[in-house]
Amino acid sequence: MRVLLAHNSTYFPALGGGDKSNRLLMEALAGRGHTVQVVTRVEQFGEAGHALLLDELRQRGIDAVERDGGLRYTLGGVEVRVLTRHPQLRAFFQECITAFEPEIIITSTDDPGQILFDIAVRTPQARVVYLVRATIAVPFGPDSSMVSSSKTAMLKQVDLVVGVSHYVAGYVREWSGLDAIHVPISLLDAGDPYPQLGSFDNEFVSMVNPCAVKGISIFLELARRMPETRFAAVPTWGTQQDEMDAMRALPNVTLVDRMDNIDGLLRRTKVMLVPSIWAEARSRIVLEAMSRGVPVLASDVGGLHEAKLGVPYLVRVNPIVKYKPSVDAGMVPVAEVPPQNFDPWEKILRRLVTDEAHWKEIAAASRRAALEYAANLNVLPFEHALEEVLRKPKKQVTATQKPALTDDKRRLLALRLKQRASGVRQDSHPWFPGIEEAPPGALKLFCFPWAGGGALPFRAWRESLQGVAAVVPVRLPGRETRTAEPAFERMEPLVAELLQQIRPYAEGPFAFFGHSMGAGISFELARALRREHLTLPRSLHVSGARAAQFRLNHVPPPEPILRDFIEELRRLEGFPPSVLNNPELLKLALPALLADARLYRHYRYSPGEPLPLPVFAYGGDADPNVTVAHLNAWAEQTSVYFRRSEFRGGHFYLEASQAALLGALKADLRQA
Repeated sequence: MRVLLAHNSTYFPALGGGDKSNRLLMEALAGRGHTVQVVTRVEQFGEAGHALLLDELRQRGIDAVERDGGLRYTLGGVEVRVLTRHPQLRAFFQECITAFEPEIIITSTDDPGQILFDIAVRTPQARVVYLVRATIAVPFGPDSSMVSSSKTAMLKQVDLVVGVSHYVAGYVREWSGLDAIHVPISLLDAGDPYPQLGSFDNEFVSMVNPCAVKGISIFLELARRMPETRFAAVPTWGTQQDEMDAMRALPNVTLVDRMDNIDGLLRRTKVMLVPSIWAEARSRIVLEAMSRGVPVLASDVGGLHEAKLGVPYLVRVNPIVKYKPSVDAGMVPVAEVPPQNFDPWEKILRRLVTDEAHWKEIAAASRRAALEYAANLNVLPFEHALEEVLRKPKKQVTATQKPALTDDKRRLLALRLKQRASGVRQDSHPWFPGIEEAPPGALKLFCFPWAGGGALPFRAWRESLQGVAAVVPVRLPGRETRTAEPAFERMEPLVAELLQQIRPYAEGPFAFFGHSMGAGISFELARALRREHLTLPRSLHVSGARAAQFRLNHVPPPEPILRDFIEELRRLEGFPPSVLNNPELLKLALPALLADARLYRHYRYSPGEPLPLPVFAYGGDADPNVTVAHLNAWAEQTSVYFRRSEFRGGHFYLEASQAALLGALKADLRQA
């Protein structure tokens, strides 16, 4: 693929986590053999900015060529073109497109004014991918600093929207109608050994980019309340002069220069503070710190709960809900900062910096969770998403068309047009997306999602299980690309429809994996195949679910009031607290989840003979609702073989312990 990144920010040296993440993502694509070019700019145009960048590159041993009003250099296999001397960025970008002839143009929220985006979507043939790294920079929804219906309409023209976290992807879907997905786009440095740098004897409680939206008010108050503790701050793109002055006024605060390698800070850090009061998309500093054995104390906003991987601590804050119609000296929207409760922050931080045994417990849990996550973190899911985009026609929509249709009608129209399109390869089965890619004769592993889940999380499994099974995610109506379709609310009609859909694929070898609700669906589908005298799966893999017989004579409880339903979600590790705490966002997020909950609430088990196939049960060792006894009871549903495996984590252990789960799944598939 020929990939062009439109980066309307500083690319290298990076000023922020998003800049660094974009660089590592492009270098990973180049490492996979793709031709990648980046169009970027300096922070300040002119001779001074040109000379400064040239000097910084030379200090890092990077040879740059002066050409076309800027600099060209190669970094990590990526050709980088930087506009430095003049501010005609649009013309520069168009020249680069013409010369490079990209197949895919990647844009992102570092271009909130859509200066480069407008040119990208008008480029013939090139598919446009939009990366959402910050919800403050999108033109829609409650997190946005500058809501704009016209800019939202422009985004309808992209071929693919990718969110940096599940929170971000969900936010985009709920507030814009765009069909956003989440795949990993915040990679770590290639070949990073993740050294153990955290130590109870380290000197600092540290914070990167202290500024209003990142929670500098909390940082400053903690420093005032704990004068015996040393704090360190790394000012970057958001820090203003008055904030610098406030930090310098505190004798226990040390200002540290920004650095290319964050290890320079982490080897001096005892605890990392991430007290953001805006909707943080994910925050790469959390994973970087945890992977080095540094405990992180973060706020419970946006995607930070995902970044923390179930490890303490997350603290509730009063999030920003309003921005002023102005920007600061760094061109960042000025937020109206609400008052905060500092007491929980002080209580937790005091314990972490004084209780060595507790510090070691959190540090070890942080490093273990981060390393397990990092072991499965790579560019392959994103690469696969780009390949899928190229197999489809370029989206042809104009901004003026949007107001004529509601979002629901527009999604339904797009679905019908896709179904009626002729001469186009139909490579995405609505129920089993990507099934056409399974090699002939390969074992197909059909993966059934949990309540509210879709097909996309399972795509990341394909590379790990390659050679053993071809992963085929199951996409149910009412989610992802099928949001215009009503979700099923009863098990029987859903299984009946799945039975018809899977008939053409029940000839070759296949197996079932299901998590939570998906375990019940896969179990009942296997029994339906037996009733129809069709080929059975080679094996059944059930995860995070009680054995079906616990539903014998089940009497559905009354529909819970919304408050009770939400409280139950709070007890399940993995569901976004930021959504649960936002009534407006929750109202839009719940329809598919509520439909699935009704389906499983009304599901009743009918006794039958055990299945003549192996059953493997998996669970999280801290799942509050599914115990060892619940998992062991699945043994009654097989007449062949049963095995149980447990992994670190709660109900949604699949992310934090993904590498361990996939290793066990691979071995179990081979045995079956």
